Amino acid sequence: MRRVYLDHSATTPVDPEVAQLMMTYYTEKYGNPSSVHSFGQEAKEGLEIAREQVAALIGAQENEITFTSGGTEADNLAVLGTADAQRKNGKHIITSAIEHHAVLETCEYLEKSGFELTVIPVDEEGLVDPEAVAHAIRPDTILISIMHANNEVGTIQPIAEIGKIAKEKGVTFHVDAVQSLGKIPIDVKAMNVDLLTMSSHKIYGPKGVGALYIRKGVKLSPRVYGGGQEKKRRSGTENLPGIVGFGKACELAGKRMEEEEKQLKVLRDRLMDGILEKIDYVKVNGPRGDKRLPNNVNVSVQYVEGESLLLSLDMMGIAASSGSACTSGSLDPSHVLLAMGLKHEIAHGSLRFSLGRQNTEEDIDYVLEQLPKIVERLRMMSPLYDQILHNTAKAQ
Repeated sequence: MRRVYLDHSATTPVDPEVAQLMMTYYTEKYGNPSSVHSFGQEAKEGLEIAREQVAALIGAQENEITFTSGGTEADNLAVLGTADAQRKNGKHIITSAIEHHAVLETCEYLEKSGFELTVIPVDEEGLVDPEAVAHAIRPDTILISIMHANNEVGTIQPIAEIGKIAKEKGVTFHVDAVQSLGKIPIDVKAMNVDLLTMSSHKIYGPKGVGALYIRKGVKLSPRVYGGGQEKKRRSGTENLPGIVGFGKACELAGKRMEEEEKQLKVLRDRLMDGILEKIDYVKVNGPRGDKRLPNNVNVSVQYVEGESLLLSLDMMGIAASSGSACTSGSLDPSHVLLAMGLKHEIAHGSLRFSLGRQNTEEDIDYVLEQLPKIVERLRMMSPLYDQILHNTAKAQ
């Protein structure tokens, strides 16, 4: 049976070049970067090379990169660290309704702790209106947190416009770029971003490592205390093999981005158009074209449960998801789709296909061969769909 992996937004395979380099730091260059002897100096060199590689991918300086255990920790450091460092200036925070839970739940925690939260709605394509952000800013606003690209529907936000507004108002601007990193260009200076979250395992690097870009001069309190590593921003012995792997993954992503973006767009549109052509009562969630990540396809298949679709696809060797991998165990419909105005019953039938660099046209064609048959079989068991067929026949 053919196996097709279309869940790259959940995680990616580690690139062979990345894995090979990481092994060196497990078995040969295994020193502690904080040690003064030659073993430690050798490890420290690898750490700083990785910092340069990550910084280069987003147009930052290497001393503006702080390594973390992943995107969730980086989001928490950005939001909680800003709130703690700037609470004397105000207690108002702005975010959007479709943020990752690592941002939303952290903001909600702060709200329970005395901060005030404004959640900006999105339109039917999942886009944040920069003017809505501008109107929400108050004299006591200390943080705006808007993701670059949504992890479920792939909507790319107008970050440069929002960043300009935040800069003019003197408000710290945080961007979760976990899904966009390595897929589309990022320039933190041009986009007026103060804090930017990144994750390794979304770009063919290892799990358990990420980073937070912290613009020079931004006030941020640490969340982890101890030995003072990472310029006292994130104490604890660095995950050196992971960090080195992350750096290499960033270097490779920068070299391959332009070519891969073109290839992924072709496959994305082939899959999206094929689904719409072969299956009735399907809605594409999110925008079309350049406002969408090149590797993201999200559709709602009416009169079918998303979980049933996933299980049936898996039986045919196809891996997809119904939304964020971090909430895949939840029976609740996606908060992103509900924020975009979808009804509960339609949101429950959502599927996310996220493509990667090893996917081929043959993979897409296999999905387009199997998915219509799966939908037809599941719909035959749906009383709602049976009623639709009955009403259609009656009208004819």
